[in-house]
Amino acid sequence: MVRRPAPAVRPTMVDVARKAEVSIKTVSRVFNNEPGVTPRTADRVRHAIDLLDFRRNDMARGLRQRSTSRTLGLLIEDVANPFYSAITRAVEEVARGSGYLVITSSSDEDPVRERMLVGMLCERRVDGLILVPAGADHSYLVPEMQNGTPVVFLDRPPGNIDGDVVLIDNRGGAQTATEHLVAQGHRRVAMIGDDLNLFTAVERLAGYRAALHAHRIPFDDSLVVLGANDIASGERATRELLGRDDPATAIFCANNRITVGALRVLHRDRSRRVALVGFDDFELADILECPVTVVAYDPAELGRRAADLLCTRIDGDQRPPQRVVVPTHLVPRGSGEVKP
Repeated sequence: MVRRPAPAVRPTMVDVARKAEVSIKTVSRVFNNEPGVTPRTADRVRHAIDLLDFRRNDMARGLRQRSTSRTLGLLIEDVANPFYSAITRAVEEVARGSGYLVITSSSDEDPVRERMLVGMLCERRVDGLILVPAGADHSYLVPEMQNGTPVVFLDRPPGNIDGDVVLIDNRGGAQTATEHLVAQGHRRVAMIGDDLNLFTAVERLAGYRAALHAHRIPFDDSLVVLGANDIASGERATRELLGRDDPATAIFCANNRITVGALRVLHRDRSRRVALVGFDDFELADILECPVTVVAYDPAELGRRAADLLCTRIDGDQRPPQRVVVPTHLVPRGSGEVKP
């Protein structure tokens, strides 16, 4: 059998920009003979094009001939998560009111995928980006930002650059949740959290520890399980905590998927009286047999604030980078009020 050689991977505009050490917009300007590029930079771009044997297709050419695309890029973790669905809807509403279309993609918490998707969005000349950071280094965005593509970071701050960011009060919310359980008389308060490479997980652990410290309760490593990021891992962590010789009498779950996992375990073992408070509200939490006490906030407010900020940047706002924090509040419903 004759083996045909695998087709060569064709270079993209992202590759040209990386090779020439410029932004994708600069590459686009050179292609379209637009002003704003120095002769030396243009030569560097053309040299990169020749080295990579890059060729642009007609669709991409048409996209780049417009001075504005009237589109915004929204890059989130997972559009299937209700938290991000609410954010997406809010961003779309603000964008529509300002005459923009939103292109949404999911990074799946993969920094390589994040960078690839950002490159694809910038190739399409989006007027601005809203980005939930997946990686720890976002310095690759500096050329795009310097060349006129505003970026607003959502839910987590960027790594290695300054930029506009819209956050939840993660630390304060976690401290409130833990103090509420302590106020019911609990001293064996456990926490189930996500991986500590996430800003939100670090902040929520800090809030948990601050609450214990404020009430002179020693921090106990055996009561903290980290790395839970879905319902199944929330179940495993709960079983692990309750299976110990001196089990927790209360649990703080650091996101809604962990909370659902914990509830499944507690539902199967009705003999245990374990108090529970979750960070993030979720559908039907208020009508369960024992309604779930949560630390709540408005995810749509996160999306609205991020979209409003991005639109003001597109309109020419030159203020220093803004840090917007959306507050949280405790919603007592019953699960967090169980006495030890």
